[in-house]
This record gives sequence, structure tokens and C-alpha cells, in this order.
Amino acid sequence: MRRSFLPTLSAVALALALLVSLCTTATAQQRLTLKSGTDLLRQMHDAYDGRWFRTLTFVQRTTIARPDSAPQVSTWYEAMRSPDRLRIDFGNPSEGNGVIMTADSTYVVRGGAITRTTGQGNPFIPFVAAVYAQPVDRTVQELEPYHIDMSRLRLDTWQGSPVYVVGARDASDLTSPQFWVDAKRMILVRMLLPLNRGGGARTEDIHLDKYVPLTHGWLATKVVMYDGAIARQTEEYSDWRSDIPLDARLFDATQWASVPHWTKTQGMRAPRDSTR
Repeated sequence: MRRSFLPTLSAVALALALLVSLCTTATAQQRLTLKSGTDLLRQMHDAYDGRWFRTLTFVQRTTIARPDSAPQVSTWYEAMRSPDRLRIDFGNPSEGNGVIMTADSTYVVRGGAITRTTGQGNPFIPFVAAVYAQPVDRTVQELEPYHIDMSRLRLDTWQGSPVYVVGARDASDLTSPQFWVDAKRMILVRMLLPLNRGGGARTEDIHLDKYVPLTHGWLATKVVMYDGAIARQTEEYSDWRSDIPLDARLFDATQWASVPHWTKTQGMRAPRDSTR
């Protein structure tokens, strides 16, 4: 009995060793294939090049936590034109309040007129559509102000799925500017960045969840921005539509009030008072 049993144990041990070797080899190959964050951005681009949606509209329920009062809940109306134009109407669009954002600039509008401009953009823009629609070098340039170390690339797991992490020193580093990309779908699932890039700005831990397929791409329909363990801002999307005609003037802050809002051209109901 012992003579017949020992070879069985050896065979099992050999099979396990072979399996571990194969897994290690596969992991090593992934690491060698993608050697930097730039390589990852290129793979994201190539996965959907020419097929990602070019325009997008959605309604956003925004919940902002307040330290000493009830959360503020409002409705925002958002429209995007690839690769780098985002319009947000805060509250009822008829009030004329919102912003036009690019990857490097923000135009603040109140009552239909520009009241302020800044040289700071929106870090979501390079990832929501731009990386899939523009040259990779341009996306790298748009991310430069966030000081992500593109030479740092590692594999990790996020919500049970393999991800690439760019910018972190190691698995314990949650302070360096970084972004996490789902290794299968090539979409952003997490980023840790200071949304306001001024001196001493705190790092936000941003989670992108509840992805839905859209045209030939994907849309995260829930975004939560954490300050430590506190959900500082929660965004929940509805009524999303892609690849619909949008007037280019919608994304020109100087013409904010001179063009019919997209909610009207899409035949949506007139927005109600957004404050709850």
C-alpha cells in the first residue's frame, strides 16, 4: 500500500509545482508585455480604437456629505463630446449655472455668462473617452500635471478582478498619484489623485463602479469620491445616451445661453427643481 501511495503524492506535488510555474510564467509575461503606464494607456487605446462612443449625455444625482449637517443632494445634467469636452449644468439648465471642462481648463458659468476661468481641468476626461479616441502621447501629456509616475506598473486585484496599477510604489502605497485599470476590459476602476492641484490638496480615493456596456465601450454609472473612509461625494447616473448628435455650441462657454439645451433636443421631460 505504501509503495502505491507514495508515487501518487509525488504526482500531485509535481502537478502543483507545474501549475505554479505556469501561473508564475503567465504573470511574468504580463509584466514583460506592459512595462509602463504608457504601455497600458496604449493597450487601452488599441482595445477600443475607433469604436468607443463619441458623445454622451446623462443625468447625475449628486450627494455631497457635510460634516455638521444633512447631505446636500442635487441633480446635474452632463454632456460629453469626445475627446475632451465636458459640460455640466448644475440644477435646472434654465438657470444657466455650470461649467465647461477640458483636460486642462475650466470655464465657470453663472446665469448664462462666464464668471471665471482656471487652468485646471478634469482628470476624468482622459479616461472616460479621450484615451480611446486620441493619440496616446496626448493622453500622457494631459496626465502630466497629476505627477503620476508612469514607470511604476504592477498587477493587483480589485473587487475580485485583476487590475493594473500605475503610479504606486507598492501594494501599501495609497498616497502616491495613481490609477487602476481593469485588466480584462481595459477601463478605469479606481484612481487616487488630488482633484484640486493646489499646494496641500488632499488625495481623493475615487471608485468607478456599476459599469454598463454602451455602444462598443463602457460607462461607470456610479462614482464615489472618498476622503479617507468618508464618502465625500457620490454620483449616480441615469438616462445615459451615447453617440447622439450634439451641437458643438453646447461646449462653447461663450454661447452657453444661445443654443437649445440637449435635454430639449432629446425630448426629455423638463427638469424639476434639483434640490432635495
